[in-house]
Amino acid sequence: MRMIRSFITGRAPVPMALATMGLATAAPLAAAAFADPVAIDQAVAQFTGMPIGAPGGARTPVDRRLRLAACPQPFALEWYGSRRDNVLVQCPVPNGWRIFVPVQAEPRAAAAQKAPDAVARGESVNITVSGRGFTLSRQGEALESGAVGDWIRVRQGNNRNDSVRARIIRPGVVGMDLP
Repeated sequence: MRMIRSFITGRAPVPMALATMGLATAAPLAAAAFADPVAIDQAVAQFTGMPIGAPGGARTPVDRRLRLAACPQPFALEWYGSRRDNVLVQCPVPNGWRIFVPVQAEPRAAAAQKAPDAVARGESVNITVSGRGFTLSRQGEALESGAVGDWIRVRQGNNRNDSVRARIIRPGVVGMDLP
């Protein structure tokens, strides 16, 4: 009771004062433990060049209920899908998180200005896989068409069930980088 009375009068004993200070400083630390969804929205808007809800921009803001770990590095953003209908946002650290942000479809006139396909479906392509100090190469078949920079499915060798996703580097060449 004496502890409560002293707290109300403002003359808290030292342990109580320290505990109160600890709670006051813990709240900002707890809030900083998560990535800011507003920052993710801003990064996507800057990446697409369009605000949320506009054609070519994110359909909706990132769900504010998400509790993604704070990212110590800038977000890594890239288009996901051959139609550029999603933006992949990643925290580029080992075991980092990733989310997909749907993009509002552009009007047909703007979609018609899309870059021409560099790889056609059924075309033979060279698949390259690069990592630290090595590059592997193999022939494959494109299972989708796409422009430079698009991610498409590619079949490796003769196995009909063995396909991977690779980014189109230039006509006839697709690849992926390993961390």
